[in-house]
Amino acid sequence: MKITIEITNETDEIISEELQSQIENAIKEVLVYESLSFEGEVSLVFTDNEGIRQLNRDYRDKDDVTDVLSFPQYESITSEERLPPFVYLGDIVISLSRAREQANDFGHSFEREVIYLIVHSTLHLLGYDHMIEAEKMEMRAHEKAVLKQLGIFKS
Repeated sequence: MKITIEITNETDEIISEELQSQIENAIKEVLVYESLSFEGEVSLVFTDNEGIRQLNRDYRDKDDVTDVLSFPQYESITSEERLPPFVYLGDIVISLSRAREQANDFGHSFEREVIYLIVHSTLHLLGYDHMIEAEKMEMRAHEKAVLKQLGIFKS
């Protein structure tokens, strides 16, 4: 499996090579957990609260700051009968400002928060959602399992 991650950083914040490597590992771990193997790409944009608020307003009609937005290429990649040779999964947009705020609120590291948001949004790119309780429980179980494999979630 070869996944390319195209990172665009619209902020002044430096994203360390270590965090970039952790991001790549997190995306790959989601795919391994979901038993998916293909060559593909994910676009990742780091922005600030104002940038994500504008995207949230423009694409979801919600004029609010959020932590992450996911724009999947497919409705559900796990239900695709036949994938193309190269799979463009979609776009992930993370507000680094909001991620830092949430890390402080939850009492863990900024890097841990970013990795959680990457796992969460990669599952969205695969077709998972959390709008109804049953879907939410399934998605949360997948998040916990992947985070446990990454050594982040312990329980």
